[in-house]
Amino acid sequence: MTVMRAVLCCAALVAAPPALAAQDEPASPWKAQVDFGLVNTAGNTSTTTLSGADEIVYTTLPWTFTQTFAVVYGQNEGATTAESYRAKLRADRTLSKRVGVFVRGGWDRDEFAGINRRFEEDLGLTFGVVAAERTTLTFEAGAFAAQQRATTGVENDFYGARGAATFKQMIGAKASFQQIAEFLPNLKDTEDLRIHSETALIAPLSRMFSLKVAYVVDFDNQPEPGFGETDRRLTTGLRVTF
Repeated sequence: MTVMRAVLCCAALVAAPPALAAQDEPASPWKAQVDFGLVNTAGNTSTTTLSGADEIVYTTLPWTFTQTFAVVYGQNEGATTAESYRAKLRADRTLSKRVGVFVRGGWDRDEFAGINRRFEEDLGLTFGVVAAERTTLTFEAGAFAAQQRATTGVENDFYGARGAATFKQMIGAKASFQQIAEFLPNLKDTEDLRIHSETALIAPLSRMFSLKVAYVVDFDNQPEPGFGETDRRLTTGLRVTF
């Protein structure tokens, strides 16, 4: 009887749900993801295009801190044909269930658009318009200050307004569609308007890896002399989530 009781106790422990056997570990305040894509050709043509980005998020309610960085680099027959960099630091504070405030600082460089360097500091409010389980829509409104230097050496400091919208829709069980639109009018020169748009489709391959396809459009109504108004790029690559 003693042996039978021991066997039954062991069987009960093995069959017990994991939640009864051990306490669930608390969720980590850190989240990180890395995107990268690479295209290389050789033979009749020799081209290399590299894109990469990262996002690191640390949450300690009511604050959320986010760091992002993105790079696009291209070569054709040994000559550089594309080279742009963007880096941002952002702090968000929740004020209520749907309203928050943020402050952000950024730097970017794109000599193929005539920009040697540009610093921006902005602040504003966030509004969670839709916060459903599978659908989210967020609006942002604020103001920014910019310090810009062109590749010609001309410097331009100005203030502007900022409006942005982010829409995310889950597709199926785990895939998602995301649309980001950002409007940056220059309050010093009303003809100077920049628009940034990113359309992305993300399809998970496993718990850590996903396939990401993104189409990015950058529009500048008053580009630097000798440069076009619109830059477009289509990227496909792998996303790693930690």
